[in-house]
Amino acid sequence: MTIQILVNTTEMEMTPHLQEYVEKKINKLSRFLDNIDEARAELKYDRGVRSENDKHVAQLTIRGRDLLLRAEERSNDIYASVDAALDKLHRQMEKYKGRRMRVRGEGGPVKTGIADHVEDEPDKDQVVVRRKRFALEPMSETEAIEQMHMLGHEEFFLFQNVRSGGINVVYRRRDGAYGILEPEIR
Repeated sequence: MTIQILVNTTEMEMTPHLQEYVEKKINKLSRFLDNIDEARAELKYDRGVRSENDKHVAQLTIRGRDLLLRAEERSNDIYASVDAALDKLHRQMEKYKGRRMRVRGEGGPVKTGIADHVEDEPDKDQVVVRRKRFALEPMSETEAIEQMHMLGHEEFFLFQNVRSGGINVVYRRRDGAYGILEPEIR
């Protein structure tokens, strides 16, 4: 299966070698999952970060049938950031495959609802330093917890509760258990 690969850069030059490196690495992901349709690589040199070890950012997102995974890594080298993000994606894919086989058997749908567009604000003096837009899809509380872990969001995850239809937040409590926020509009 052919993966549509989109590679974009911000504040850095896209060299043919870098483009080829990223595409070659991403194409190897199809060995682990056969339902990947699209992969996006956002490569950035972040001038706003003080540490040299965090300036090169690689943000990878893969989409497919019932699949949406994302990984972001930073380092002092863009190739190392890409490799680290791919390692993180690989771990998420293994977790996804294991969960799919364990819970639903072959081919059962998994609802997803995560960020599909991330936009960074250029001015760091503003209160809002990052804005995310994402699509919500109905899912159970258990699926929301699983999705939270797959995305590497260890603190909280926003989702539409399939039971109530409301927008809820699942979060990890200090004792390791989970809580659900169910807002009411007055």
